[in-house]
Amino acid sequence: MFRLALVLALLALVLAACAREAPPAAGPVSDYDSLVSALRAAGATVETAGEVEQPFFAVKGRVIKVNGQDVQVFGYRDEAAAGADAAKVSPDGSSIGTTMVSWIAPPHFYRSGKLIALYVGQEQSTISALEGVLGPQFAGR
Repeated sequence: MFRLALVLALLALVLAACAREAPPAAGPVSDYDSLVSALRAAGATVETAGEVEQPFFAVKGRVIKVNGQDVQVFGYRDEAAAGADAAKVSPDGSSIGTTMVSWIAPPHFYRSGKLIALYVGQEQSTISALEGVLGPQFAGR
């Protein structure tokens, strides 16, 4: 009887250990470094590609190539500042504040923490990678 109870207790411990979920590979994306890490952890290829300035955002950005496509990444001092610039973007991304933009391809705006990311293009692997780590776009087409 004692052996049966011991075997059942050990079996319960083994099953409980197997049922635990693995911790996420990376924490939430809130800045440039965590974005790059999360994209790479998700299997995307990421390369740095320089800097960018947009007249409608208060900060300079950095360009990364995600699966070969340019993505502009704007890092802010805090979430409130990122939120203030994000609030200027119209739902379809055609205007930002008082600036009307003629995009060469559909824009996709993402925000997480102190970060705004902008991808102008249609490459589904890049869109999927960004949505996978940043969530759905907050503006764009």
